[in-house]
Amino acid sequence: MEREKLLNDWLITDYDREIFERDLENFVPPRVFDAHAHLYDIDHFDPSSDEKRLHSGPPIVSVDEYDNFNAEFMPGRSVDTLFFPMPTATVDIDATNEFTAKEVSKRAHSHGQMLISPAHDPEFVRETVRANGFVGLKPYHVFSSNIPTQDSAIEEFLTEQHVRVAHEERLTITLHIVRQRALADKQNQATIRRYATKYPDMRLILAHLARGFNPHHTIEGIVGLTGLSNVYFDTSATADPGASEAIVLSMGHNTLLFGSDFPISYQRGRPIALGDDFTWLRPQNLPIGGGKGGDATTAYAVSGGQPRQTINGIESLRSLKVGSMSLKLTDSQIEDIFYNNAARLLGI
Repeated sequence: MEREKLLNDWLITDYDREIFERDLENFVPPRVFDAHAHLYDIDHFDPSSDEKRLHSGPPIVSVDEYDNFNAEFMPGRSVDTLFFPMPTATVDIDATNEFTAKEVSKRAHSHGQMLISPAHDPEFVRETVRANGFVGLKPYHVFSSNIPTQDSAIEEFLTEQHVRVAHEERLTITLHIVRQRALADKQNQATIRRYATKYPDMRLILAHLARGFNPHHTIEGIVGLTGLSNVYFDTSATADPGASEAIVLSMGHNTLLFGSDFPISYQRGRPIALGDDFTWLRPQNLPIGGGKGGDATTAYAVSGGQPRQTINGIESLRSLKVGSMSLKLTDSQIEDIFYNNAARLLGI
């Protein structure tokens, strides 16, 4: 049973609670704004698709499911949220946007973003945003025509026409950049700077610390964005403090937004940098027992038993704490990252 719990992505265990209470209870402020969380209804996905992280969870991930998670993940905190649909290649975009808008309407101080693809007519985007009260747009590389989509330039999944609408409507855009070197990629830097400079009333949120799963990419590339006043970064799913430290030093702590990446925050494990890439360490790809002496199969079993992993949400918070300590951020600055920066950005 214990091993099953350690492999379960949709379960918060006593081990997770112990780590939060020990490492994070005195770090996470009582008021939180989560700038990166997904909602979905599994019926809006192609049933033949292999979305394991979704199928292993509830068929409907609503704001109620999100609240239930937060009650255990960050107990005692008041949490408001920027929600958007789960962007997968097979999703019914119209249906998932409608579902998200309906769910967000249940929360007085939360907001939603519209999932978009390059095929969307800009005026349709404008009309949908207005009709549903969305405060932003959520593009994603899986809608790019470039194959593999992970090699896509930003323009291939976030068109300039959509950025223009965001500027005219004063919208946010949460952007998960791709290409192998993320923010260290010169083409990515140039596009971000061009969009942000040409469309100053558009507010760009670079997800995952500018996809800083390998922090060296953000550390190298962040200098290319200095001076831009409408670019922000969310902390979602990252687990290395190097990227957040580089952002605060180059762009200021007021550009940093806490994000959970719910329900990815439920997954056990964390991303780690490997050379010029990154991978996800998960219970399924860690050795469990066996082996003797210096055998590689026991490399992680430092306690003489099986290695245990907490959920990504906790790993990400611990990383943010380490970065905050390293930078000697004040309590007020930490409160800004967890709530006030997002409140100012969204006019809350």
